[in-house]
Amino acid sequence: MLWKRHAFDDELRLLADADTLAFGGVGIAGALLPATKAYFAVEEGLRQHGAELRPRLEALLDRATPAGRVYAAELLTHADAAAGRAAWHRLSGQPAEVKTFSGCIMSSTTVGRYAEERLRD
Repeated sequence: MLWKRHAFDDELRLLADADTLAFGGVGIAGALLPATKAYFAVEEGLRQHGAELRPRLEALLDRATPAGRVYAAELLTHADAAAGRAAWHRLSGQPAEVKTFSGCIMSSTTVGRYAEERLRD
């Protein structure tokens, strides 16, 4: 059976499997994690492929790692404010822990706490 590849398959897979949430460079070198690079690629792709990407991002809200769920909700927020708000509501209260990186600082929170903070923004 031949598999039809879709735009952003690799990037969405990286997001789905992400173990850490980072929206910029991490560590002293400021290197971008593969999932962060994938996030930026999908964010850029939303402009031209939003109709195709949106349902795939919504699917990540249920099946991705905790970091992947947050990445998906952030991207849905970029695609459509109402879709993003719905995604954050869907994630609020989830107890799964997510590792976060801000520069050299590694921390953690829960998906639910992250979602609740985003809903307050």
